[in-house]
Amino acid sequence: MTHKVHPIGYRLGVIRDWKSRWLNTKQYPLHVQEDYRIREYVLKKYQNAGIESIEIERSRGRVLVMIFTSRPGILIGRGGSGIETIRRDVSKILNVIATEARKKGMRIEEGRPEIRIEIQEIRESELYASLVAQNVAGQLERRFPFRRAIKRTLERVVAHKDIQGAKILVKGRLDGAEMARTEFVKEGKLPLQTLRADIDFAHVNARTSYGVVGVKVWLYKGEKLD
Repeated sequence: MTHKVHPIGYRLGVIRDWKSRWLNTKQYPLHVQEDYRIREYVLKKYQNAGIESIEIERSRGRVLVMIFTSRPGILIGRGGSGIETIRRDVSKILNVIATEARKKGMRIEEGRPEIRIEIQEIRESELYASLVAQNVAGQLERRFPFRRAIKRTLERVVAHKDIQGAKILVKGRLDGAEMARTEFVKEGKLPLQTLRADIDFAHVNARTSYGVVGVKVWLYKGEKLD
């Protein structure tokens, strides 16, 4: 029996890089938990900010959180107040985790790390599977007919010159049907087995009045040869 491989995980270290970049074997479990909590906080608090991804880099005494978004104004806030709020909340998260770890007898590095927040604007949302999936999910939550939502979105995506193929799949009680089913639309090439193929993938849940509908998006942007 075959098993489906995550398109991004399959290409890590080949044409894809990790979203968390640091090396600390002694504090590994702690940093994994911190990264998870930071992402959970940002994605939950700023659900409508069009966040594509969150990358975290660590060096000695410093934590850099880079947020890639199509709506940077929501995160930045007036006069940069939003960035300061995120920095303060991230600091609280790290302090809480460190306190919990000390209670369990773990050795924690002394001193608070410097926290930097960078907001990177995404101008062409059609090039990012996560933003495309969020768009489809938003339409389903607003009770748009699922066929119209996925077809129109696919047409807009493949019209972009850098997209060579795309697939949008939805699964669940579509349009409130009694039985859950799977439907998808696809156009162009989608070489999932080719490691050098630049394929972006995202999975988002649409929380509709008749249940959760899963939305998956694959985008093929050509081959990376270098």
